[in-house]
Amino acid sequence: MSKPIVAIVGRPNVGKSTLFNRLTGGLVAIVEDTPGVTRDRLYRDAEWLGKSFTVVDTGGIDFASESNSILGQVRKQAQLAIEEADVILFVVDGRTGITSDDENVAEMLRRTNKPVILVVNKVEQFKGNETVYEFYQLGLGDPVPISAAHGMNIGDLLDEVVGHFKDIPNDDYEPDVIKIAVVGRPNVGKSSLVNVILGEERVIVSDIAGTTRDAIDTPFIKDNQRYTIIDTAGMRRKGKIEETTERYSVIRSLRAVDRSDVCLLVLDGTEGVTEQDKRIAGYIHEAGKATIIVINKWDLVEKDEKTMHKYEKTIRSELAFMQYAPTIFVSALTKQRVIKIIDLVNFVAEQQNHRINTSVLNEVITDAVQLNPPPADKGKRLKILFCTQAGIKPPNFIFFVNEPELMHFSYLRYLENKIRDNFGFEGTPIRITVRKREG
Repeated sequence: MSKPIVAIVGRPNVGKSTLFNRLTGGLVAIVEDTPGVTRDRLYRDAEWLGKSFTVVDTGGIDFASESNSILGQVRKQAQLAIEEADVILFVVDGRTGITSDDENVAEMLRRTNKPVILVVNKVEQFKGNETVYEFYQLGLGDPVPISAAHGMNIGDLLDEVVGHFKDIPNDDYEPDVIKIAVVGRPNVGKSSLVNVILGEERVIVSDIAGTTRDAIDTPFIKDNQRYTIIDTAGMRRKGKIEETTERYSVIRSLRAVDRSDVCLLVLDGTEGVTEQDKRIAGYIHEAGKATIIVINKWDLVEKDEKTMHKYEKTIRSELAFMQYAPTIFVSALTKQRVIKIIDLVNFVAEQQNHRINTSVLNEVITDAVQLNPPPADKGKRLKILFCTQAGIKPPNFIFFVNEPELMHFSYLRYLENKIRDNFGFEGTPIRITVRKREG
């Protein structure tokens, strides 16, 4: 299931970015006392009471701005975020009281039929503060007073946010359906690739970057196995994004990754690995999804017998954290090797669901430790007492040790490599948790 999306909206300069940073624990957005300073909508994951969700920060909604001005574009952007959100935080300023823009935003939000939490920011005095009662006039229920700058009453606000998640429709498919997200930068050939895999023109294909606006789910069956392929809009760096709807599509692309079992990370064979490719790959890796690196447009690359090997080497260097991901060189135009993609999908899907018997796992780890004992630190040596596999998708292992702080990241990588050498897990990241064994 994809993470719920929580959008923070309101007029300029009410503290939306400060609240965003408070909820997500980061300092990503630019915060200044200048109305309209948040130019780009930002998104970041957060967690409360064991529930993960994505927070979207928006620029201020200014109804006096012209539609073609910067503030007008920000307003359109915020409206798009509202359409995509599962829960909306409407932030107002407790110091200045209700403004005409607050009333206009409230009217727009009342028409959404979505959960809206009215957040009165910049409140330092919570008892006997009659200013907060004024906001009942907006017709959006009980106001929640907070101070984003000082972190006051944030817990109560988050309690109310996650309380709405139970009402979000479940978009999960049946467990036997393999969900494939096709992701990558714009214009790398994702939609063309999907069409070849499906064997028909299911999605629009265009040379204009950003044609695919939404994530499009298409179910299909091959050899009695059920799949759903999710074609997404391309993800660009923020500085290269010119069109509001393309900004909006990034959120849907990230949501598609969250919903998937296997991601096809599509690269342009004529361009190599770009910085944005790395960012997309990083998001997939952190999400714990099985991955296949698909190098498209291979028919356009001038090559000799060493070209593929050199390209593979470059990928392994640029995407060093994704050594586990298999690669395939294809051409959606000529259909070269595209037929092999589903075979790879089946393979990595099986790998991410693989479970290891605990006794066999401990034998392998014991042998690994005897072959290469962990280094000592100030006379103390790490002892691995027991290990077990705790989960799948991605495979998750727990190592019980004498002193967790003695586990160096390089030795952890050594143990992961030993697990892969013995059990495979190709195409999927592995999670290892180190815990102190009591008693």
